[in-house]
Amino acid sequence: MPRRLDLPDSASTATPGENGRMHAPSAERNAAPILDLLRHHGPETGRVLELAAGTGQHAVQFAAALPGLDWQPSEIDATRRASIDAWAASASVPNLRPAIELDATAPGWGAVHQGYDLILLVNLLHLISTPEARTLITEAAQALAPRGRFVFYGPFLRDGEATSGGDARFDASLRAQDPEIGYKDDFEVIDWLHEAGLDLIDVVEMPANNLGIVAHRPF
Repeated sequence: MPRRLDLPDSASTATPGENGRMHAPSAERNAAPILDLLRHHGPETGRVLELAAGTGQHAVQFAAALPGLDWQPSEIDATRRASIDAWAASASVPNLRPAIELDATAPGWGAVHQGYDLILLVNLLHLISTPEARTLITEAAQALAPRGRFVFYGPFLRDGEATSGGDARFDASLRAQDPEIGYKDDFEVIDWLHEAGLDLIDVVEMPANNLGIVAHRPF
């Protein structure tokens, strides 16, 4: 069985909703800019793996808006997998598959789940340790098809510094609860991508001081 991530309470604000559908306000707020990022940098057709898909709000919106993509959400937590499937059932999106159990921080999954044209990760790197983040990137690189793209979104340090007082406080609160987690540095993450055999395509400034980072597997 995959290891369950022990995240601090401040990391998740998802609440139970109707018919098993959990709701996270942050997922509602950032869906539109992430969708724009995917439309600009993602493929029009192909297979997608969404890592740590959370409540399923993103999966159902993105799959509906990008009908040429075969969308596979994954999530380690059973309650959230049920939420993903509940959102899918409420929307009847034909290109959205049932959620699968996957620990994105575990070694070896990239050899099992292969051939994806796009891998998406939203708001996870700051909630896991540096070794886990590096493992995730290495495994994602293996799971990509040649010329497949890895798109991830979230808060990052910029050259070792937080971009706002709010970010500095949130990063400090994460590290106070678990010194192994916290914001990752943008330059270090780019180095990890290169070490995993990926090429950087773009770094996009996103709302609320977040970044969208896009890389691809060259062959």
